[in-house]
Amino acid sequence: MSGMSDVRLKLHAEELSRGRELKLFDVPQGFGRWRLMLHRWHSRRMLLELTPEQLRDIGLTAEQARHEGLKPFWRS
Repeated sequence: MSGMSDVRLKLHAEELSRGRELKLFDVPQGFGRWRLMLHRWHSRRMLLELTPEQLRDIGLTAEQARHEGLKPFWRS
């Protein structure tokens, strides 16, 4: 294993031992930090523009979409 993998496994084990839920996100492969932030910003703005029918199609309520859409881009 690489050093980075060892660190991630250790952090994952610590999260599990504290009883916290580990959040994993489906991030497109190859995204750097800035591209990820831009992706979050753009997708969250789009969530705010969806119609009630579109929200129902993706399984979100208007409140859930608003909550996610108003998050700052630097938060996961």
